[in-house]
Amino acid sequence: MATKINSKINSKLFILSAPSGGGKSSLAKALVEQSPDIAISVSHTTRAPRPGETDGQHYHFVTVAEFNKLLAADQFLEHARVFDNYYGTSHEAIKKLLASGKHVLLDIDWQGMRKIKEKVPDATSIFILPPSQQELLKRLQSRGQDDEQTISRRMQEAISEMRHYTEFDYVITNDDFDLALADLSAIIHGQPERLRAKKPDMALLLAEV
Repeated sequence: MATKINSKINSKLFILSAPSGGGKSSLAKALVEQSPDIAISVSHTTRAPRPGETDGQHYHFVTVAEFNKLLAADQFLEHARVFDNYYGTSHEAIKKLLASGKHVLLDIDWQGMRKIKEKVPDATSIFILPPSQQELLKRLQSRGQDDEQTISRRMQEAISEMRHYTEFDYVITNDDFDLALADLSAIIHGQPERLRAKKPDMALLLAEV
């Protein structure tokens, strides 16, 4: 059943998804910095903060007990378990941002996208793809946050996630950050015809590692 979310005439809800290492968080941050009419919805998560992350800015970091309490109170528009941690999108937070006249960008995975689309059918979904598996692996390794076993697991999960790219309204290849950012801005500001025609080799992207 569709969820009624009141908003200003020009404010819209956008869903941004990508495999781990795809670059969606960096793109979202850069987009907000250059476009004051866009806001990122801050999700709740039970995972621990990474170096440099701030509570309330990157995520609302909560315990499993606190998350379950919010879930029981029907506070989430969508929620999911990812890499043994829980994530949830606050219904009320999205409503307030849209009511302020801003476009709202949700940084969630394909499972969350499906749930949002069920409740808010007119939301626009965008999937960010890496140019190759080799580049994705390089990005995961350059973080310096995970051991080889975890990186291997993330690569397998990434391949699985990328298989869902056809379910999204738009697909952007993050081969050049500035061009990918321009593509993202074009979609949100109603100029999707400016998107580049270049597409990745999906057979190579989705091949098992």
